[in-house]
Amino acid sequence: MELWYYKGMRKIWILLFCITGVLYSEGIAYRLDIDGAIGPITYYQIKNTLNLAKKNNANFILLVIDTPGGLLSSTRKIVQEVLSSDIPVIAYVYPRGAQCASAGVFVALSCHIVAMAPATNIGAAHPVTLTGKQEEKMEEKIVNDTASFVKSIADYRGRNSIWAERAVRESISSSAEDALKENVIDIIAADIDELLSTIDGKTVKIGGAAETERIVSTAGISLLKPKETFKERILKVISDPTIAYILLTIGMLGILIELYHPGFGIPGVVGTVSLILAFFALHTLSINMTGLLLIAVSFILFAIEAVTPTFGLFIISGTVTLFLGSFFLFRPEGEQGMSVFIITGVTVAVSLILGLAIWFMVKTRKRKIAIGSEAFLGEKGKVVKPLTPEGLIFIQGEYWKAKSISGEIQEGREVVVRQYDGLTLIVEPVDDKILQEIEKYK
Repeated sequence: MELWYYKGMRKIWILLFCITGVLYSEGIAYRLDIDGAIGPITYYQIKNTLNLAKKNNANFILLVIDTPGGLLSSTRKIVQEVLSSDIPVIAYVYPRGAQCASAGVFVALSCHIVAMAPATNIGAAHPVTLTGKQEEKMEEKIVNDTASFVKSIADYRGRNSIWAERAVRESISSSAEDALKENVIDIIAADIDELLSTIDGKTVKIGGAAETERIVSTAGISLLKPKETFKERILKVISDPTIAYILLTIGMLGILIELYHPGFGIPGVVGTVSLILAFFALHTLSINMTGLLLIAVSFILFAIEAVTPTFGLFIISGTVTLFLGSFFLFRPEGEQGMSVFIITGVTVAVSLILGLAIWFMVKTRKRKIAIGSEAFLGEKGKVVKPLTPEGLIFIQGEYWKAKSISGEIQEGREVVVRQYDGLTLIVEPVDDKILQEIEKYK
């Protein structure tokens, strides 16, 4: 009986071990969505996901792509990471209606498996410079270098390098069906479930110099999403063109207000932080340097208006320049831009705020001093202690030491302040003639 018990328990433990082994062999995979412009943040996310997958021995990484493009410098780093990855990386252009354009083409072609959903497209990878129009020779060098780069990726992965070169030189773009026919992609899948079932059992080459083959297993896989850190969320938000533009205007606006009214502090701090965030965001976007310079010139014009008031000439010039700079800030070729309504609204708001700040500053400078002895010049008071020639007067609810410049003045007489000497007011009696002069003075 005891022997039977131990044999039974042994079988149970073996069964549990086998079940655990099967569950473990099913493994995990990671999904990362690339659903915006490709930049330093994208590289940071992909690198972290690759490290996480390697650490946890993941079966593969799925990149779900829907991007208009991005920075070539960040794309090169991403491609290097993917090509040297020991974990299979699958690119999937999804959902329907998504695109894999410009920099996205390089990332997709570098992956071990490339798939697309129906009604998606891939291509249009002609390089767009960040600083406006280049010289013909310089542009030719950039295009040749980029074409060579994409051809090397396509050749390495055994894909259509002629199509890849044309995507760079001629900006061609293909639908999912055409891309499959031309050996640009490997699979068309309606959704992620169909994709996983299709690639199950496929063999891919992984690693850098020492390549090895690996079978992609998707049966019962747990597809996980890496937890997005607070830092990543912040960086993704500020990398939106509209947010970057607003941060830029808030930054310059805050610094100018601090210059108009030194010592307030808060506008300067907010402006400095906003500018730092704006410059980082602009670094990740395709911008036209001409637009950025026009915006900088507009705020210089606003500053000149504050120093040398010209009755609105520089405010009007600054407003026009700000509008033009905002309109040309983001290059349309990169499909990153802003609504005309946003540009107009921000331009009008900034101009009004700065205009009011300048008006308030000029008005403050012209305002009569309201504290100390100077505040009493031209004001009337009443003698409460005879001035012989010094005494005491009551003026604006206060008692002040006063000195007469018109001889002795008796108690109860009204006097007017003409000068001051430290904390002593120099006064003379009020009569009709003096009242007329006071009215003229006011």
